Amino acid sequence: MKCLEIGCGSGDVAFDLAEIVGLNGSVVATDIDEIKLRLARQEADRNQLTNLEFKLADILEDELENFDFVHARFVLTHLTNPQKVLEKVRQALNPGGVLAVEDVDFRGHFCHPEHPAFSRYVDLYSKAAQRRGADPNIGPRLPELLLKAGLERVQINVVQLAAMSDESKLMAPLTMENIADSVLAEGLASPAEVERLVHELYDFAGNPETVISGPRVVQTWGYCPG
Repeated sequence: MKCLEIGCGSGDVAFDLAEIVGLNGSVVATDIDEIKLRLARQEADRNQLTNLEFKLADILEDELENFDFVHARFVLTHLTNPQKVLEKVRQALNPGGVLAVEDVDFRGHFCHPEHPAFSRYVDLYSKAAQRRGADPNIGPRLPELLLKAGLERVQINVVQLAAMSDESKLMAPLTMENIADSVLAEGLASPAEVERLVHELYDFAGNPETVISGPRVVQTWGYCPG
């Protein structure tokens, strides 16, 4: 199969795809971050993955080749017009090809015990994304979007990560730090509140008795007619 990974980041999924399709198949992995792509290329070279190519490309702007399988994870949530992108990808699928997308339902977060800083973090992320035209809760919409793009036999699955002790618990405070500038620019919180939230989230994550989840993740896939 000829595969495309959109928004590949450091290449984790692309490496798996390259192993799955073998030397008779090929994988093109794209991203808009050249630094991440450079690291991914180095990893591919170390693992001698000759059937994998990393390319600097923007799904919104660049032309697509034809593929048998296309995958995008945590990409559509950031776009103002995900339907247009899916329709573009649909046109690039070979007959019988598969489009698989995974994305978040951010409101699906949970923690135990309940913590006001965690609730506020989820709220601020959601509002900042919505102010910029993105959809932090796009996950449940994915099947409808694929159907409207012309895919058939659309299916759905839901997964979610939660932890008590591993490093994934740090995703909340790290993300709060990463969105701080956007939150402040949108006037959603004061610098003092953002600083306090980050501090409280690190403390909460560091407690081995607390439970913190990531967002609910919806996986959807469908088939190109033909």
